[in-house]
Amino acid sequence: MPDTTAPRPSLFINFLDRIGRLVVNFLSDAGDFAVLAGRTFAAIFKPPFDTPNLMRQFLVVGVNSIPVIVLTSLAVSMVFAVQLDFGFRQFQAEGLASQVEGLAVVRELAPVITGLMMAGRVGSAMAAELGTMQVTEQIDALECLATDPIHYLFVPRLLASAVMVPLLTGISIYVGFWGGYALLVGVAGQSPFVYASDFYKLLAFRDIRIALIKGVVFGTIIALVGCWRGYRTYGGAEGVGNAPTSSVVTSSLWILISDFFITKLLLV
Repeated sequence: MPDTTAPRPSLFINFLDRIGRLVVNFLSDAGDFAVLAGRTFAAIFKPPFDTPNLMRQFLVVGVNSIPVIVLTSLAVSMVFAVQLDFGFRQFQAEGLASQVEGLAVVRELAPVITGLMMAGRVGSAMAAELGTMQVTEQIDALECLATDPIHYLFVPRLLASAVMVPLLTGISIYVGFWGGYALLVGVAGQSPFVYASDFYKLLAFRDIRIALIKGVVFGTIIALVGCWRGYRTYGGAEGVGNAPTSSVVTSSLWILISDFFITKLLLV
């Protein structure tokens, strides 16, 4: 009779080989990202300082993102207010809806929604722009002109994201207040004075500080991942198409992971 157990060792070895390749590729990417991130942070304080480029990134990253952040924050806060009003109404505790709304908007909804939207809008744009420059050899041209591409391309985007994402988070909190107001006061019939006082009842200055810290961390993640994915693009048009997708997925994943650890560490 044929030995039916013969293929098993080869299948097991192939499985281990695939796992090993995944681990090696992950460690290689993590090391490459860490090196580029370290070079970027080191280049922040190195002259020359390209102020016009930095101001342009402030405009692209921050000002141009305001409409998206406003609309998204308004929609999410209104939907959350509807769900809270429905849930607390089952227990005749409608007055708690505004308190939980304020806690959720400031601690989680505003920073996380802002981070995810910025990852989709800004991070993907950075990856596509730098990816196009890479495959068209424009980055090689910068190196030929004795220009450090990390200093010229990474640093302005990192600074703009680290500064503008917390500011956009503040705008998201403000818009979230009025989104909840529109539903709980305009539709559910709560008193506007009670809503305004209860929205901040469970909050402390620490919560605002945590939200802004999350904005800085999320902005840093978005810029570094977007620039890294674009800088390491290869394969022509297909590579340029894959870079933004990979950037958004990676940034969103790390935003959610870092949100958990920041919340856990700073709220203890």
